Amino acid sequence: MTYQSATISNDLDTLPQLPGWVTSARAETLENVAFLSGAVLNHLHLVLSRDEVPQTLLRARLALRAAEVCVTNQGRPERSGDLRDAVGFLQPGDSPGPAGEVTLSWQRAVERPVSAKALDRALPEIEPEPIAVWLDGCDPRGAGQGAPVSHAAAVLQAVLADRPREAAAALILADAALAQALGWRHVVPLLALGLKRADLRKTGAELRAASHRAIVAAAVEATREAADLARRAARLKEVAPKLRAKGSDEAIALFLSKEAVAPTALTSLRSDRAARRFCDRLVELGAARELTGRDTFRLYGV
Repeated sequence: MTYQSATISNDLDTLPQLPGWVTSARAETLENVAFLSGAVLNHLHLVLSRDEVPQTLLRARLALRAAEVCVTNQGRPERSGDLRDAVGFLQPGDSPGPAGEVTLSWQRAVERPVSAKALDRALPEIEPEPIAVWLDGCDPRGAGQGAPVSHAAAVLQAVLADRPREAAAALILADAALAQALGWRHVVPLLALGLKRADLRKTGAELRAASHRAIVAAAVEATREAADLARRAARLKEVAPKLRAKGSDEAIALFLSKEAVAPTALTSLRSDRAARRFCDRLVELGAARELTGRDTFRLYGV
């Protein structure tokens, strides 16, 4: 793979913009909030189809945010920087700890095309059979064909009823159900970003309404993140021809797919020292950021 020199131009401004009435509207009834969530999902679908948006990186960024929300809902103190550290330097046999396990589950959930097998890998503590039952057994056809949010809310309610202490797993499965219902190839964290802790105790129509509201808020956040990452990815591709180190193309591809990269992960480069110099060069060129603020055990991202 060879990156051609690119210019960050007005092309990125062609990403579809959310109409103002979506973000300013106050939806009080289930009918109104359902209309708004449908509008933002349609808009997000258009954004996710754009080539300039680094889709894998976007999902990874949203997965970290979803993990942070889940960990916070558990009453734990870890935030995004702690979660990066929990999984960024894992070696075979290491334990990531409870917060790290949540982070790994979200990472694995968004990495591969959504399927029962992929979700089983993301949620190893749950047997495969219940996962398939939840996803297939909470079909919304009884409430009307083509109700993705109702389907996702039903899955969330069913999982929490069976496993009330596993909110993170329930949210992963609910977002997976939403992705399937929308025809998306991968899980995109949305319900996990928008639902409040108190919402997880709701059922029926109240949970459906909360899910619609959550999607409106989360889709707005995801759209903004997509636009930001599109600009950052364009900058990274623009500076790529200036990076003459052997293996730099593979290293750049990793930056475009991972939310945080440790220099030791850049195995295409000649040595750990070369990898550190490569990362520092990206920072110098304004194409990457150092994420930890430390002098050692650093992590980098676009």
